[in-house]
Amino acid sequence: MLTKLKGIEQRLDAVETQLSDPSVYGDPALLKKLRLEQKDLTPVVEAYRAYCRAERAMMEAEELQSDLELREIAAEEYASAKADRERLEEELRILLLPKDPNDSKNVIMEIRGGVGGEEAMLFAADLLRMYTMYAERRGWKIEIVSANETELGGIKETSFVVEGEGAWSRLKFESGAHRVQRVPVTESSGRIQTSAATVAVLPEAEEVEFTIDPKDLQIDTFRSSGAGGQHVNKTESAIRITHLPTGVVVECQDERSQYKNKDRAMKILRSKLYEAEQAKQDAAIAAQRRSQVGSGDRSERIRTYNFPQNRVTDHRLTGEVKNFNIDQIINGDLDPLIDALVTADQAEKLLRERSEG
Repeated sequence: MLTKLKGIEQRLDAVETQLSDPSVYGDPALLKKLRLEQKDLTPVVEAYRAYCRAERAMMEAEELQSDLELREIAAEEYASAKADRERLEEELRILLLPKDPNDSKNVIMEIRGGVGGEEAMLFAADLLRMYTMYAERRGWKIEIVSANETELGGIKETSFVVEGEGAWSRLKFESGAHRVQRVPVTESSGRIQTSAATVAVLPEAEEVEFTIDPKDLQIDTFRSSGAGGQHVNKTESAIRITHLPTGVVVECQDERSQYKNKDRAMKILRSKLYEAEQAKQDAAIAAQRRSQVGSGDRSERIRTYNFPQNRVTDHRLTGEVKNFNIDQIINGDLDPLIDALVTADQAEKLLRERSEG
């Protein structure tokens, strides 16, 4: 591990030397690449240098223990430096874990009302609000691509883009079936009902990653639909794109401009096809190599929102850490829950790496 870390330190030095060259700033693509690499390498190198300092402090304290007058102080310094080194070693193991290449990407999310009729669609609307509030907390931008609403304010289905630093790294854990237990507003007897909505999360694919042959596309225009009033478009600005080889269909009707709707629809189509291609590759990997956290299977029930008990339970977590305050979560404070999922994901990867190593 130390040899690898030394190599990373040398690479960061080389990157920073390149960034100090004024000619680099005339090449935007190279500049972006170098800055991203610098950003990725810096935390690893900083932790490695702190590890080396702790190790040197241990050696110095060990030498001082031969002095009778300083032995007690030296023993305390040795123990403190050793604890720092052990903590930093574990931190470095996590930093050296293989990174998800999509972590820095924007995401495309889809929410659909599932089992439970109108209550499921109202819950889908609650999930959209939850993610919107979470995005605001993180300083991210949300753009609604399409939304099929009900008369009571529920959502049959919606898709939206989340743009911001690290969006995929956080939201990738949200993919799956979300279950809710509460008394619906449509229930007069006060009986608790269980309903569900599904959430799909796709990394936004860049054009260079996945090219689409225009001959494979069928593009149709139609009038937007909605709950009525000013939301109904009077012109055929909505776009439906069908990818003929796969049958994947994408609609976008949020913008009044046909051009903007087409551009967004193509963005989502590219991401869906990119995800399907990745899924084919993942299927070839042995089951034991897959993380148990955030597999992304829509049929997997990942979370239950229990309103009567004021509790959200994430079924991928264990022990007390799996339960969270429902008011906190439903109002967009998702970081404690997602932090727990990230930690569990890292622990699983470390365990797998050690068993394979």
